[in-house]
Amino acid sequence: MLPHFVEQDFYEVLRHLRRSGIPLQDQWFAPHLEFRFPRIGSISVGGGKLELRQALEPWNVLAEETTSGGTGRSVDSSLERIQVYVSGVGTTAGRYIVTCNGRRVPLHPSGMSGEAIAGIRFRARRLFAALHPTIPVHTPLTFDLIETATGRSVGRCTYYSAAPDGTIYPARPADAEEARARRLERFVVSDPPVEPLPLPEQEHNPIYPMTLDLRWPSPAGATESAL
Repeated sequence: MLPHFVEQDFYEVLRHLRRSGIPLQDQWFAPHLEFRFPRIGSISVGGGKLELRQALEPWNVLAEETTSGGTGRSVDSSLERIQVYVSGVGTTAGRYIVTCNGRRVPLHPSGMSGEAIAGIRFRARRLFAALHPTIPVHTPLTFDLIETATGRSVGRCTYYSAAPDGTIYPARPADAEEARARRLERFVVSDPPVEPLPLPEQEHNPIYPMTLDLRWPSPAGATESAL
């Protein structure tokens, strides 16, 4: 689901093909990977970086519906997934954590020194037909890089799944440059709050341990519901 692992698996296939005498080079496919998993935006903090990139999200096929032309089946395209990549700020050593809308992002080592990644699954839009229709839209997604010793955010950015002013794009992007401009518009870097932030609990997803699924209630929310 995450671009980091898709890229690793793809390059492993290319290495196998090269051993078989087919000289396919990794760099030939870099533009294809960048097109499929575009970078949403990034912030730099104290020599480190937090980057957001689009990831894969399978869309479930819904039940059959009767239309004027016959019977059809739509998909639930209300969900999206993005990858959070952090490097050079000590997240693997526990000095910093990343939160998304106040919930802790389950960062895991990527296999490279000082790097960690995670996925965020969220409802980006409300459709007339979708699985779990009572789950609200989660965007905008606000990310904070928090120093655990002080509880202070040292970097903040926000991702919007649509235009930040709430308008609807009238048509598809005319070209790749317009699509890139729209992505940049939906990524906003802001000053972190001055006051310390609460450190949220670690969450565990038994199905996708590296993904924060915002459809699931937070541990605090589940406890309050039980009470």
